[in-house]
Amino acid sequence: MNIYLKPTEFLDFNKKSVNRKAFEITKGLTTDKEKVIALFYWVRDKIKYNMSAFYMIKGNFKASVTLRRGYGFCVSKAVLLSSFARAVGIPAQIHLADIRNNKVPQETIDLLGTNIFYYHGYSEIYIDKKWIKATPVFDRITASKAGFLPLVEFDGINNGILSKFDPEGNLFIEYIKDRGVYAELPYDEMDRIIRKQYYKYVFEKGIKTLNKK
Repeated sequence: MNIYLKPTEFLDFNKKSVNRKAFEITKGLTTDKEKVIALFYWVRDKIKYNMSAFYMIKGNFKASVTLRRGYGFCVSKAVLLSSFARAVGIPAQIHLADIRNNKVPQETIDLLGTNIFYYHGYSEIYIDKKWIKATPVFDRITASKAGFLPLVEFDGINNGILSKFDPEGNLFIEYIKDRGVYAELPYDEMDRIIRKQYYKYVFEKGIKTLNKK
């Protein structure tokens, strides 16, 4: 388990800001389950979801950067959650998968050219001798404003991932390809596939958006 407890380039809880915040959030809690639940909801709701924050620059995926700016996307928020868990001594990793979002707005499909999200990310955290999935993606305020975005709940016992169906029973999320679990974010692999699949977004719209910031 030692590999899942170490700081890395992206899970950089060796940075004082990340380490300090993890212990601040879990102060007074005694069990791993209690700590992970607290960390999950903090990342889910205090780090705002912002899809436009996604672009392929290494710093964009680091836990310390996501914490400092206060917003992120699925992978960066998962990296932060897993970093927090490791900071307080709980093994954690990153799980990546390609998903199809059947409720994504048409404007997003026009932007990306597809409703498939390559390298969607979530955390896997080791609690009570088993790996449990946790997806701290959409915050409460953003989900409420958007209407179609679901809130993922997490009890430290069951997997907390995006649901296959929405509350009305309509097909929502399809997991179409498992990219595996990692002790460190496989940035170079992601970069190669993302640039191939989202060429126009990354090299045209994405760079233009970045330059405006």
